[in-house]
Amino acid sequence: MLSPPELDEIDRALTHLKALGDLDLTDITRSSFPLTVTADLLARVKDNLRSGRGFVMLRGLPRHRYSADDMARIYFGLGAYLGRSMVQSYQGERLGHVIDQTDLQDKSRGYHTGGHMGMHTDSCDVVGLMCLRRARSGGASRIASAVALHDALLATRPDVLDTLYRGFFYRRMDLDAQFGSGRVLSRQRVPVFTRQGHAAASVACYFLGGYARSAAARGDATLTDDELEAITCVERLAESPDFYVDMDFAEGDIQFLNNRLVLHGRTDYEDADEVAERRHLLRLWLAVPEWPPLPEAQVFHTAEDHEKWGQRRQPGMELPSTYMQRLQALAIQRRGQTSAA
Repeated sequence: MLSPPELDEIDRALTHLKALGDLDLTDITRSSFPLTVTADLLARVKDNLRSGRGFVMLRGLPRHRYSADDMARIYFGLGAYLGRSMVQSYQGERLGHVIDQTDLQDKSRGYHTGGHMGMHTDSCDVVGLMCLRRARSGGASRIASAVALHDALLATRPDVLDTLYRGFFYRRMDLDAQFGSGRVLSRQRVPVFTRQGHAAASVACYFLGGYARSAAARGDATLTDDELEAITCVERLAESPDFYVDMDFAEGDIQFLNNRLVLHGRTDYEDADEVAERRHLLRLWLAVPEWPPLPEAQVFHTAEDHEKWGQRRQPGMELPSTYMQRLQALAIQRRGQTSAA
């Protein structure tokens, strides 16, 4: 729970930031969002992510006090004390919007769909989620320790673990490839687990079962029965009560996860029909320069991809007010198309 001194300091940092002018999110740094007491808290958060449980939930930020855009500024400012923001897709966004858009576009990315989401990892060191608007019911964040899954498989199914260490060919979305390096399929098998040394933090997990299935479905790779079993085994264990923890979001809550050590997903939920009332979270992908680099074999989206994706970014495009205007325009357009039909 954020303390009163920390909340006051965050408020002062936002005031300082806005006094500098209409800065883009990418201009929000430690110097433009100055913190001292809260910086000490975030240093402990970073240590917990790397050497502790691997997840943190910060509660107590008063959502009602701030506009959605100011919540995004605060979120980006706090994130600057943990790492460097990363581009998340071919669109160039450094702040993702987790909101159901399946009725607004023909093909939605995973975080633009509603309902249950299977367990997976992302392509970063730390993944963060800030809740702007909670669901009518449900929609908890479900997390599971990759180390616990690894050790359980080592004890009970070493054959499955061997398959996971060998890895799978991953196929990403066409537009990510088109506007990135051009490569759709991973150059080689991407191991789900790698290990360097014996400490828990030396285990690195990169699991995208949907990308492996997509490679097989599109005919770019094959999946043997053993490989399909291995993928299913990880998904089943990660959603077993013996391994997962569910974390409900209140509006204003911020969750940070060590993406190398924690798988995450989402429970099913009931959402609003109106776009402006739907469950809405903001997502940060952070690279932490102080951490050892991710093993090269687990690098799927390359530096070339991120550079080219970033060239497509427009200043201010991720601000919630701007983003929601675009979604509401799409909703009006879709209603018009339905009426015309």
